[in-house]
Amino acid sequence: MNQEKIGRFIAECRKKNNMTQSQLAEKLNITDRAISKWENGKSMPDSSIMLDLCSELKISVNELLSGEMIGMNNYDKRAEENLLKLNKSNEYKSKRLLQFGIMIILLVLIIIVIGLYTFVQQVSKSNLDSTLTEAQSFYEMNIKIQELEKKVDELEKNILLNN
Repeated sequence: MNQEKIGRFIAECRKKNNMTQSQLAEKLNITDRAISKWENGKSMPDSSIMLDLCSELKISVNELLSGEMIGMNNYDKRAEENLLKLNKSNEYKSKRLLQFGIMIILLVLIIIVIGLYTFVQQVSKSNLDSTLTEAQSFYEMNIKIQELEKKVDELEKNILLNN
């Protein structure tokens, strides 16, 4: 679907019905800025207001989606073309939405992995620090034990010499 062509057609039909953008917007309960975006080909009318828009412009949805008035001899052909285009557009949007969802899931997984890695690093560092502290304590206790053993040996020698 050609948004610019549809936009020009909306503007043409609006003017043919002697309405300003503001008047049409008011009848559809939307902003005149939305009308301007449609008419400039920057966006499309939402499907929820297409019937009301067509009613105000006195055109069919098929003509709106074609961006031109359709004679009765081409009507069925154009309806099929528009349905196929709408289906293709919906498929494209669905694929994009799926891709976006997958990207979000991957991003969340990456954040979780980074968080787990950081946690493991901190736990490992903490365990290493406590292990080093324990080893230092054992080393200091071993030195004190050796000093005590020396004193005990000296005392035993003194006792033996005194007897």
